[in-house]
Amino acid sequence: MKKYFIALLFISVISSGFAQSVTGKWYTVDDNNSKKSIVEVYQKNDKVYAKIVELVNEEDKGKVCEKCEGKNYNKPIEGMNILTGLSKDGDEWNGGKILDPENGKTYKCYITLEDNNKLKLRGYIGFSLIGRTEYWYREQ
Repeated sequence: MKKYFIALLFISVISSGFAQSVTGKWYTVDDNNSKKSIVEVYQKNDKVYAKIVELVNEEDKGKVCEKCEGKNYNKPIEGMNILTGLSKDGDEWNGGKILDPENGKTYKCYITLEDNNKLKLRGYIGFSLIGRTEYWYREQ
């Protein structure tokens, strides 16, 4: 019985390490709770980034970021990096920025895992009390 308990404890510790990752593919939803896009969150040099890998709705495919400025102006939204430079700080990734391709604006942001399949993203101006929270769901 003791060996069984130790093995179970070992497996749960190992799997919880994998479960705590913000990396992977996530889908975003619109205001009607319909799938909007698939975003890939990836880690590079101890920072987290995300890019839109697919726009789900056929009418959105091929769209470009008309309201973006600089290097993203008129670039395809699919393949665009929208989340840049987040650093791990406890249970949160913060200190980076998120681009909203719908309005072309960039905001400060942080992300946290609500659970293994739900990612909370908070974009804000100035400080986090003035902003918007969005949830992304792990793509299965």
